[in-house]
Amino acid sequence: MALTLQEVNELTLERFVEAFGPLFEHSPWVAERAWSSRPYIAKQDLISSLEREVWRADREEQLALLRAHPDLGTRVRMTDHSVNEQAGAGLNQLSPEEYEQFLQLNKAYTDAFQFPFIMAVKGQTKETIREALSYRIHREVKEEMGKALQEVCKIGRFRLEAVLVDEAEGIAMKNGSERIMYYGKGDVWVYRSYAKPLTNLTLIPESSFVGRDNILFGMNIKVAVSGEKFFTSFTEGDNTLVVATDSMKNFILRKAGEYEGATAEGFLAFASRKLLETYPQMTGVKMTADQVAFDVLPVPGAQGFENGNLVYRYSQNEHPTAKVEITRTDDGIAILEHEGGIADLKLIKVKGSSFAGFVRDEYTTLPESYDRPLFIFLDIAWSYEEVEDALDSDLGRYVAAEQIRDIAHTVFHEQHSPSIQNLIYRIGQRALLRFPQLKEVRFESNNRTWETILEQATTGEGKVFTEPRPPYGFQGFSMTKRDLEGL
Repeated sequence: MALTLQEVNELTLERFVEAFGPLFEHSPWVAERAWSSRPYIAKQDLISSLEREVWRADREEQLALLRAHPDLGTRVRMTDHSVNEQAGAGLNQLSPEEYEQFLQLNKAYTDAFQFPFIMAVKGQTKETIREALSYRIHREVKEEMGKALQEVCKIGRFRLEAVLVDEAEGIAMKNGSERIMYYGKGDVWVYRSYAKPLTNLTLIPESSFVGRDNILFGMNIKVAVSGEKFFTSFTEGDNTLVVATDSMKNFILRKAGEYEGATAEGFLAFASRKLLETYPQMTGVKMTADQVAFDVLPVPGAQGFENGNLVYRYSQNEHPTAKVEITRTDDGIAILEHEGGIADLKLIKVKGSSFAGFVRDEYTTLPESYDRPLFIFLDIAWSYEEVEDALDSDLGRYVAAEQIRDIAHTVFHEQHSPSIQNLIYRIGQRALLRFPQLKEVRFESNNRTWETILEQATTGEGKVFTEPRPPYGFQGFSMTKRDLEGL
C-alpha cells in the first residue's frame, strides 16, 4: 500500500495504525499515539511524530519495543518486514558455522542487555552486522539502549519508504510507471572567497539592503542524482556506472571555483548542469542549499567605526536558501523546479498582536488575547515567472533573501496582527507587490509565543514571560499574484 501525505492526513485512527503500526515491530501503540499529531505538512513531520512517541515512552514500554524484535540471523518467527530485511542482508543463507556464531553472539548480547541486538540491516552484509554486534556488546547498558532505540527508528524510516510517497510520485506509482530511485551527498560545505558581488537589485522602501559583497560566499549543499541506468546498482550491486558520492562532493567544490555568478540559485543550476554534461548516465539532478550567512564586523576608521572587509562573524541567525532541480530531455537540459528562500527567521513583537473570536467549546482553555507578545518562527520561499531571474543577478530582477526578510520585519511592525495566518498573508501580498517578477510565495510558520507569568511587573508596563509548553501551532500557506486583485 502506497500513500501520499494528503491521504495519510485523511486516515482514520484504525486505518492509520493499520498502515504505520508495522513500522515498529509488534508495537502498534507507536502509530496509535502519533495519529493525533496530524495533519502533516511534510514527510519529515510524520517521521518525527512516530519517532517522538518512541522516545516519549517510559522505560518499560521502550524495553517491550526492543524485546519485540527478533534476534538477527536466527530461525525464529518474525514479521514479514523482518524476514525480508534479514534476507536482504544475507542472514537467511548462513552456513552452519555462521549460524552458530550468530547464535552465541546474540545470546551473549541478550544476557548483557536483556533485549536482543537490533540493527537496521538495509544495505548491510552479514559481515558488517557481525562486526557491529561484536563491537556493541561491550557498551554500557544505558548507552546501548539509546543506540538500539535509534536503530529501531532507523528501521521504521526504511519501512516507511515503502508506504509513503510524495504527491507526484504517488500518481506515478499507482499507474505502475515509475519508481523512486536516487542517491547523493549531503552536507557538502562550500566556502568561496571573493565571489562576484550581488548588485543591481530592485530597491524597495521596506529594506535598506542594496547588495552583498560576497567576499565570503558559503553554502551547505545537498545533491541527489537519478537515472534508469543506476537500476542495476540497486538490484545487482553493479557499480559500473555509479559515480561515488565522494566524487560528487569534490565535483561541486571544484565547480565553486569556476562559477562566475553571484546567486546561490545560479550556482546550483551551474553545478547541476555540469553534472549532467559530465555524466551521461545521469538524467536528473536536484540540489538544495542553505547559505551560510556572515556578518561584517565594524572596525575603527577615519570617520569613526566603519564596516571592514577582512574579518567576518559566522551568523547563527536566519539564512538564505535555494533549490534547483534539472532534467535531461530530448531537447537538452531543462530546469524543472527552482526556489529561493529564507529559513529560521525568528520574529518577536512585544505588543500589537491579538488572537480572539476563535471557536470556543468544551475543549477550549486558551483565553482570548487582544494585546499579546507574538513570537514566530518563519520560513519563506519563492519562485519566479522567469527562472533566469533567479540565476543571473545581472538581469536586475533577482530578489534577495534579505529584502524578503525586511518586508516581513516591516509588515510585522506596521500592522496589528489578529492572527499569524493574517500576518503571513499580508507579508506575501507586500512581497508580490514589490516584486512582480515573482510567481509564487510560500510560508511555513510556527507559533512560539511565550507564556505569560505576570501581567504587570512591579514598576513600569513590563510583563514576565517564560518559554511555551512543548506543543506549538503551525501554519502553511502559498500565494500568487491573484492575491493582489483588488489592492
